[in-house]
Amino acid sequence: MPLSPASSVTTAPLVTLGLLGGYLTARETGIRPLGGVVLGLAGVYSGRTWLAKRGPAVTAVLSAVYVLGFGASHPLAKQIGAWPSVLTVTAVSAAASWALVDRY
Repeated sequence: MPLSPASSVTTAPLVTLGLLGGYLTARETGIRPLGGVVLGLAGVYSGRTWLAKRGPAVTAVLSAVYVLGFGASHPLAKQIGAWPSVLTVTAVSAAASWALVDRY
């Protein structure tokens, strides 16, 4: 299956898929690494578009937001609960992706 050209991909939904889908996959299957696969594939596919559309600096920033959001969701979940935590970091990551890449 051929990939869509990087310049035609909208990444905010991919970021959402990666973070929410990764969480759901890990939770529902009980296999955390499988959730990591979903997270990683969506992140790499998004990164491909970020790089093509906006270059390495924006790609680095958005990659950091994505990965740090994933990491921050764990301690945040202890404060506000798992779902609110995942939804919060997903909203921040998707909004950043839209603001820095997709809206152009």
